[in-house]
Amino acid sequence: MLSRVADSLYWLSRYLERAEHTARLTDVCLNRMLEMDGSPDDERWNLLLASLRVSGPTHIQGDIYGRIHALIFDSEWQSSLAHSLALARENARQVREQISSEMWEQLNELYLYVRGSSTDKRWETQPHEFAKAIKEGSQLFQGITDSTMSHAEGWHFIQVGRFIERAFGVSSILDVHYKTFMRAKDDCVAPGDYSDWVCLLKSCTAFEAYCKVYTANLRPDSIAEFLLLNAQFPHAICFAIETIQSSLLAIASFTRTPKSSRVNRLVGRLVATLNFGQIEEIMAEGVDSYLEEIQAHCTRIHIAFYQSFISYEIDGTRLRSAS
Repeated sequence: MLSRVADSLYWLSRYLERAEHTARLTDVCLNRMLEMDGSPDDERWNLLLASLRVSGPTHIQGDIYGRIHALIFDSEWQSSLAHSLALARENARQVREQISSEMWEQLNELYLYVRGSSTDKRWETQPHEFAKAIKEGSQLFQGITDSTMSHAEGWHFIQVGRFIERAFGVSSILDVHYKTFMRAKDDCVAPGDYSDWVCLLKSCTAFEAYCKVYTANLRPDSIAEFLLLNAQFPHAICFAIETIQSSLLAIASFTRTPKSSRVNRLVGRLVATLNFGQIEEIMAEGVDSYLEEIQAHCTRIHIAFYQSFISYEIDGTRLRSAS
């Protein structure tokens, strides 16, 4: 597969996952604000931006509702949901011959929904329904991809993009949340913070799944264990990294790349760290430092992935894909 095609499939998937993640976090943030916890707008806004790993542009002013509106619709802001969807669509357009017609139609429909003339008013009157449409549209695209695209090399590039973005997103929101709300060493949730821990789980689509395993008793160590080390839950970091490992091994087989390549070694090391991790040790040594190391490790995986499959040397010449 051409590196240009691999690059577009990878980023198509990452940008769409990023858009869905943004929709979910803003929806949870708006619902939390209805409870009027008394925290200043700037504090809630900064927590949201930190969880999304973005910086707010200086031209965004007004209350938090206006700022969140910009985070959704400001196409000039590179971190906005609208901008992510536009980039996902552009990458899909560049590889129309590699994806199914149904995939293109679904992504194009989602893009046009956000760009529609009545969408802005719909968001103002029914923000939850708007966010729900974005999340369901993204998930529908994933289902269509799995159902209509051959699970060959290109499909695995999409998988790597989706789950590396998910690992970044979940580790970031966990890192921010534990630094902000981990107030006691006895591993109990402070009464005033209960809703914020529920919001953390909902931001990872994990509240119901968590309760099925641990009941509704929220404990920071149990939440960290579930979202870090659970190998069965799709939004857990362990699940994401194991999926990346599986797809990288498949890509190596398709491309006849050595399975002992640097990117595979890096992923394997992270899989082993998560599989053999003990939540008691993680909490004792500091969950924030553990999460920071996961994010750094994911960055190294991304760089090694690019060097192995997208930007690589052939006959001494450095070839770089267009994106």
